[in-house]
Amino acid sequence: MRRGLRALVRASAAQAARDREGLERELHAVAAVVEEGELEAVAVEEALVQSYLFLGYPAALEALGTWRRVSGHPPPEPRGGESVFWNERGDVVCRRVYGDQMEALRRNIAGLHPDMARWMVEEGYGKVLGRDGLDLGEREVLISTLLAVQDAPRQLHSHLRGALRNGVAPTLVEQLLEEAEGWIPDAEVRARVRETWKVVREGRRSSGRGPSVSPACGAGNQGQREEDECSSTR
Repeated sequence: MRRGLRALVRASAAQAARDREGLERELHAVAAVVEEGELEAVAVEEALVQSYLFLGYPAALEALGTWRRVSGHPPPEPRGGESVFWNERGDVVCRRVYGDQMEALRRNIAGLHPDMARWMVEEGYGKVLGRDGLDLGEREVLISTLLAVQDAPRQLHSHLRGALRNGVAPTLVEQLLEEAEGWIPDAEVRARVRETWKVVREGRRSSGRGPSVSPACGAGNQGQREEDECSSTR
């Protein structure tokens, strides 16, 4: 894992752990990597902005405030005029993450609440995750870090597959999990994270073509487990 991405993974893990002192320490390390030219500041901005989808506005705003203080970087210029494209862009990005499971995912989320299904595509993938500044594979690595620390195995399963589907090597996934585990004090949670990764990794190997060939959510003989894994907004 290159140094810049590792620094972002550690900051994401600290943020998900709600460790204020740890987050400040890790963002100092991120700022140093930026100053040394091994990481673009826009990548840091995007990592912190996207965290609101998974941690909520308060956590994202606190992290951004800490980043402003420790880095001295001013806020970027606002991005306007994109709202008319959010649904279209969201559909494209969501399909890149979920592949042929996309339609089943949308049906499952709509079964929980139709507005959530729409927001997942428009806001989650269109407004936020479809922005430039971070490669989609890198976004999936950072999202997986947030989900691992939060003990969200169903969503973690989906985004680990999304990372692999978007060019992240399994060895890099192993490295991100090692970093994340340092922020997970509960041994049972660490075990669930590892079991989730084992299921994703073995599914990729058995397919021979990567996770994109997995059956659609709730389809085939995967049963309730596969349906449950896909009934999340991320």
